[in-house]
Amino acid sequence: MIENQSDNIENKDSNMPDLDKAPEVSSSPEDQIIENDESSSQKTEEINTEDLKNTISNNDARLEQLEKEHETLKNQYVRISADFDNFRKRQSRDQDDLKIQLVSKSLKAILPIVDNFERARQQLKPESEEAQALHRSYQGLYKQLVEVLKQQGVAPMRVVGQQFDPNLHEAVLREPSEELKEDFIIEELQRGYNLESKVLRHALVKVSMGPGKQNSQEEEEKDTVEVDIDSEENTSDDS
Repeated sequence: MIENQSDNIENKDSNMPDLDKAPEVSSSPEDQIIENDESSSQKTEEINTEDLKNTISNNDARLEQLEKEHETLKNQYVRISADFDNFRKRQSRDQDDLKIQLVSKSLKAILPIVDNFERARQQLKPESEEAQALHRSYQGLYKQLVEVLKQQGVAPMRVVGQQFDPNLHEAVLREPSEELKEDFIIEELQRGYNLESKVLRHALVKVSMGPGKQNSQEEEEKDTVEVDIDSEENTSDDS
């Protein structure tokens, strides 16, 4: 009996698993899931960081492009604004010039009438009361005409004794003068007029040649006469 019991104990001991030789316990599915989540999370963070860098780089490039486009549009606006301002000023000047041209054309047609009034005033010398009354009426009409011209900006030139200026005057005659130097105006033959500081009609004038011209001309004529006399005397002696 004792032997059988010992054999049974030995058999039980032999049937018991060897704990020292037991296989290692593998990780649970939950641990694997956690590890996978951490790995995927790390990869996701790396991808997000790379995308963020690319997005920032693209935004910087886009911002630089927009700044260049803004600068280009700003320069275009400045040029267009300047061109429009110049166009507006040029248009205004053209309109003013056209207005002056139209007014000048109308006033030039009136100036010969003013000339005739002035000639008649110089020639008429009323003696009788009737002629004087007529002359006063004429003077009244002349003053009205001059006043209308004055209101339109027309002003007569004062040229006698002034130096000749081709921009204002037109020389019709030139003659020697002992009183005025060369290129000074001796006489006004036809009155000139200005329209708002611009020439409406040039003055017709007689211009001085200066002193000495006449003397030299007389000496030249005298020498010519003496030569003629000498030639006549020589001819008579030969005959």
